[in-house]
Amino acid sequence: VQLQASGGGLVQAGGSLRLSCAASGRTFSTYVMGWFRQTQGKERELVAAISRTGVSTNYKDSVKGRFTISRDNAKNTVYLQMNTLKPEDTAVYYCAADVGVVVYNIPEKYEYWGQGTQVTVSS
Repeated sequence: VQLQASGGGLVQAGGSLRLSCAASGRTFSTYVMGWFRQTQGKERELVAAISRTGVSTNYKDSVKGRFTISRDNAKNTVYLQMNTLKPEDTAVYYCAADVGVVVYNIPEKYEYWGQGTQVTVSS
């Protein structure tokens, strides 16, 4: 599967962005999908993940109540709605796909990765 992330940009603190990740290739609904982020010198960390049907989701504690992950299997797309953004949310955001059932929180479990999109939140 190929993943194409988009929607990043520069936003002021308190603002919102919506990231999208379009998938091509094998049937999208067979993948668990995740959004990860990484800043320079730090390890890649899970932001949110969603099960194949969208019923189950996991979130990093610091984004709970502010970010929402969703997917549209008919459009082969996963989204990350980010509200009330903070400067500490600044990072490169990556979408990832895992051919499995369990919604994992660690990047090593995801086989396919998009190219990343920069999110910058100014104070």
